[in-house]
Amino acid sequence: MNESESADMHGVARVRFLHPGKALYALLAKFPLLAQLMRFGLIGVTAAAINFSIVVALVQTLSLEPPIANIFAFFISFQVSYFGHRRFTFTGTTAQHAIAFPKLLVLQIFNFIANESLFYFFLSMHLPYQIALLLVLSILPLFTFTVSKLWVFKPANS
Repeated sequence: MNESESADMHGVARVRFLHPGKALYALLAKFPLLAQLMRFGLIGVTAAAINFSIVVALVQTLSLEPPIANIFAFFISFQVSYFGHRRFTFTGTTAQHAIAFPKLLVLQIFNFIANESLFYFFLSMHLPYQIALLLVLSILPLFTFTVSKLWVFKPANS
């Protein structure tokens, strides 16, 4: 029997179920990369929601064109992304702020250009915009996580 099983008075194994929160915590403790990916996703969704909200607010209140509003939103959501990833996703990084911050800025500018380019490319293939957007949103986060882990927040001594 393993730790999630017990026996009744007749020796029949009974399975104990963990509380969902405890089960998730146990799973994430066994797979730290999965935990890190989940934290990365949470910060990414938060930054994207802030970006979206700022664009809508600037378009609705100041009548800015969406691409112009998106530039302002990018710089604000970038701050959320950087500090969230530094303090939450890549906890314990020894990468110096003066080095990691510009690296993430370069990565995010690349992502901004790649996002628009890939979106345009998929749309030029006459894909429905929803499918094109899903493809873009699936490709870039994996790239961003990998580059962030191996380059942006890489410890200074390695």
